[in-house]
Amino acid sequence: MLLDRLNRPLRVLRISLTDRCNLRCNFCMPPDKNYSFLKRNELMSSEEIEGIVKTFVKLGVRKIRLTGGEPLLRKDLEEIIERVVKIEGIEDVALTTNGVFLRKRLRELKEAGLKRITVSIHSLNPKKNRLIVNRDVNLYEVLEAIEEARDMGFKVKVNSVIIRGYNDEEIIKLANYFKGKKITLRFIEYMDVGTVNDWSYKKVVSADEILARLSKKFHFYQLPQKPEDTALRFRYKDDNVEFGIIASVTKPFCKGCDRIRLSADGKIFTCLFSDKGYKLPKKGNLEEFIKEIWENREDRYSELRNKIYRKRKVEMFKVGG
Repeated sequence: MLLDRLNRPLRVLRISLTDRCNLRCNFCMPPDKNYSFLKRNELMSSEEIEGIVKTFVKLGVRKIRLTGGEPLLRKDLEEIIERVVKIEGIEDVALTTNGVFLRKRLRELKEAGLKRITVSIHSLNPKKNRLIVNRDVNLYEVLEAIEEARDMGFKVKVNSVIIRGYNDEEIIKLANYFKGKKITLRFIEYMDVGTVNDWSYKKVVSADEILARLSKKFHFYQLPQKPEDTALRFRYKDDNVEFGIIASVTKPFCKGCDRIRLSADGKIFTCLFSDKGYKLPKKGNLEEFIKEIWENREDRYSELRNKIYRKRKVEMFKVGG
């Protein structure tokens, strides 16, 4: 078993398929900033991704998370999925998307072998959603795509980043809506990922506050947690539907972090809050290269947030959430 300096195994590989996105969410890629994106020929090809994943499997990776930017902007997404799901040793492949282009490609994604989808929904109000994502989105079509995916047999989760002053008044509404649809909703504390989102503690709605608000409307209990779990998991008592809270700011889970990230141009990042990446070599022993990086890993930014300061952090759209 490959372990880092804090005895954490390598189990999950998050692959960013593109740094481009059709939205400009305030917490990730605010619209008032200038961005430079990778050229098409700088992106990893489906063949390269397949080969890299095979190497990671040799080192212990069992779960793949396909992210972006917005991964549905990749025309060869289905080919990538088809290649990855066939790799011996991979137990789970999931796609994270904003859902805007999801509905028209659900059938192809299913045929490619995808079984798990996570969709980002931060408001159920079209006007409020527009203020968060800064683009005109047919919110109802995205919500219909989520239900359609569920009905097609996909395991579906919904992520909602909660930002004070933007959508925190919708916590109950979001919970009630997805509870009624029997879809797992995960609230996410607003994180200081990257450098462009003007993050501050004042905008963070903590896990404890989210739970306090939910407890006024619902009865639920907490489920057992594994060290590697990113979310605190809960279950409603009346219908057994689950919800979760990803509390990276107030309840860090660095001690069990078994994830490594791969950017769309083939750089390894050992933490979501990394200040640098490691370019995968075109020649040489890739397995030994990855092994050395992981064995020297000691990242635990969220646990040390108040003690360290980084001028530079990789932007979230470069490595996925």
